[in-house]
Amino acid sequence: MSTERRAPLDRRRVADTALTLLNEVGLDGLTLRAIARELDVKAPALYWHFKDKQALLDEMATEMFRRMTDGIEPAPDDDWRERLLRSNRVLRRTLLAYRDGAKVFSGTRFTGLEHAEHQENGLRLLTSAGLTVPQAARALQTTFLYTLGFVAEEQGVEPVPGERREGFDVEERARLMADHPLAAQAGPALFGDYDRQYEEGLALILAGIEARYGAR
Repeated sequence: MSTERRAPLDRRRVADTALTLLNEVGLDGLTLRAIARELDVKAPALYWHFKDKQALLDEMATEMFRRMTDGIEPAPDDDWRERLLRSNRVLRRTLLAYRDGAKVFSGTRFTGLEHAEHQENGLRLLTSAGLTVPQAARALQTTFLYTLGFVAEEQGVEPVPGERREGFDVEERARLMADHPLAAQAGPALFGDYDRQYEEGLALILAGIEARYGAR
């Protein structure tokens, strides 16, 4: 009989296992039964910690956020632009580290208050630049939703960086859309060089925040 003691089963251990398994099977294949099998427990044991899959996704998103911010301190001399650039770039990089990372994050509710301090710091920078609290909140939300939506579309084309799904060949798209020359020409801008695409879109939003709200 083995005398090896297993780590106690808790919410964080389950979420950690789920995130590891996510990269292998994707969100559709991530079932409580599959996670239980990885943990070498019976599936009902997980229901002591999570009432359903959505509750698990909430904890997974929270764990992703913990990992994203662990050890990362905001630069004290950041202005509002630099803070939004930095935080959203880190968010995108974190989401891309997991297969279907944007889908996991989308629509979830954080299970702790780890995000509160980061949100407070962002709001403080934006209000010090002249925005009202509602305007600052909208600026944070808009950049967050842009990043989340961008990565969701990016992972729809490339589930894993550099691994493109069938049906997204830009040259084949141009051939099929030959009767729509401008749309055909837009293909590389829409389905290629995602780093450049992302940065240009984020810059557009920051320019809009400055123009709309007069941020200093």
